[in-house]
Amino acid sequence: MFAKDMKIEKLRRVPLFSECSKRQLAQIAAIADELAFPADRTLIKEGEAGRECFVIVDGGIELRRRGRRIPLTGDANIFGEMALLTGAPRNATLTTLSPVRALVITDRAFNRLLNDQPGIQRKILASLAARLAAVD
Repeated sequence: MFAKDMKIEKLRRVPLFSECSKRQLAQIAAIADELAFPADRTLIKEGEAGRECFVIVDGGIELRRRGRRIPLTGDANIFGEMALLTGAPRNATLTTLSPVRALVITDRAFNRLLNDQPGIQRKILASLAARLAAVD
């Protein structure tokens, strides 16, 4: 099990939460469950509805879109967040290559947090806007 401070530190490195204060990160950490997954487990399947997002803590993963492997960048540590934010189907498949530990945030808990904490909602929107601007 992670200590609360360790969860906060992992979440601080997630680009989506990078604008959040330590107190806000603690609120996000409180809704994140630490789970372990075996090797060769599909965590996200392309085309399916998204009901959670995963912050990969350690272990190997593979991301595929339309059957093609997608290279992972250095800051790729959260997966499934776009389906939670938009309600759109998953746009890729995420599979574990080795045993993986992850922080998992369900859609219900995430939406409740965003509704109850408008400050967090604003900071997540700012992070998303910055990511979109960087793509252009």
